[in-house]
Amino acid sequence: MTDQPACRIEHDAFGPVEIPADRYWGGQTQRALGVFEIGDERFPAALVRTFGLQKLAAARANRRLGTIDPILADAIEAAARELWEGRFDDHFPLTIWQTGSGTQTNMNANEVIANRANEALGHPLGRRQPIHPNDHVNRSQSSNDSFPTVMHLSTAIELRNGLLPALGLLRDTLAAKAREFEDIVKIGRTHMMDAVPMTVGQGFDAFARQIGLGIDRVEATMPRLYLLAQGGTAVGSGLNAPDGFDEVFCAEVASLSGLPFLPNPSKFEGMGAHDSLVEVSGALNVLAVSLIKIANDIRLLASGPRCGLGELVLPDDGLSSSIMPGKRNPTIAEALVQVAFQVIGNHATISAAGASGSFELNVAKPVLVHNLLQSIRLLTDGSRIFATKLVRGLDVDRERLAANVADALLLATVLNPILGYDRVADITKKALSENLTPRAAGIALGYVTGEDYDRIVDPKTMVAPVPR
Repeated sequence: MTDQPACRIEHDAFGPVEIPADRYWGGQTQRALGVFEIGDERFPAALVRTFGLQKLAAARANRRLGTIDPILADAIEAAARELWEGRFDDHFPLTIWQTGSGTQTNMNANEVIANRANEALGHPLGRRQPIHPNDHVNRSQSSNDSFPTVMHLSTAIELRNGLLPALGLLRDTLAAKAREFEDIVKIGRTHMMDAVPMTVGQGFDAFARQIGLGIDRVEATMPRLYLLAQGGTAVGSGLNAPDGFDEVFCAEVASLSGLPFLPNPSKFEGMGAHDSLVEVSGALNVLAVSLIKIANDIRLLASGPRCGLGELVLPDDGLSSSIMPGKRNPTIAEALVQVAFQVIGNHATISAAGASGSFELNVAKPVLVHNLLQSIRLLTDGSRIFATKLVRGLDVDRERLAANVADALLLATVLNPILGYDRVADITKKALSENLTPRAAGIALGYVTGEDYDRIVDPKTMVAPVPR
């Protein structure tokens, strides 16, 4: 026989419901489990814990405005802080596939906090007294303003604590490589074909610039994230919330989080539309595009080691082929590209979800924030790993680069102002068809002497713009 977990019986507005005895969720969450049997995608801890922050700030605001007994507020605050600190991650069993307002997860938070607060006051789980999940934990709130508030809070916090530091690390690591390789000349490529000289450092400087601009784009979205819908309650009018609740709430959550959150001047906009979150995803989409470009360039430049371009040398990650002994692959670059693909796909979902506001309420909140937080987490981890386990250990094959430069046909481009385009075209054509260096071809055609060629065609002088 299999031991069955003990259960308790709770009673809500619809009657009795059976709940595992050791779970802190309540009747509404349990009922939702039986209704929304869809998938297994669950909200990340970042969102679950942010509900603790939101409920903590709401309890403080209610206390300050005199709408809740201080003794009850104390217990709610303590329980909400435990939720914020991660103690109750395992007590949020619902998938993201639920009501489009996120009501079931908001109720899940209310029930967990109420049960924990009542337990701390000496009462058994499920009693719903003296602290009620709706009457006290959800006081002055609705799912319709609380869930979008949590969406903004969790997104802003994850950007500040995770993605922006990771991007800063990647930018700085790329910039360090740009300085390290600033004097190493190579042949540039356009249309995947040989072009004129540049330095390896200039290529990495471009990469660092892409990430720096990506950071700027993300940071530019933050002011809209700081505007919170809390206080709008059901439709944006603030019904059942005391005057000033939005301002006091934002002051409390700003103090707790260290971020400058403010009341959204239009709660109707903050609840019916999520354009600010779509804007964040748009910035992440650009970052994904940048990362694909950077990762692909690096893995192509490192292709080989003997039959590819072989200009860059990847650090050894200790992994190999299942059939080809000793084969080394650009595994981290490939993982980052896949991360970027997911972020681009997430942006399509987030865009559709953001467009799904119906009158006073967007009804695709759970899938929107799930995908947005996933994008942030993936880009955070991917950028950090790419910086520390690949870019930081990159080196160059100096001998191969020097050989490429010495044999490059298009070094002759620097002769254009002296010989004219057509004569230089003759040089490159003869060099290619007869397997000559451009120097030898120019001399054979009688267009230039060896001495003049060596004086004029110096790759090191061709890698920087002419001073103005």
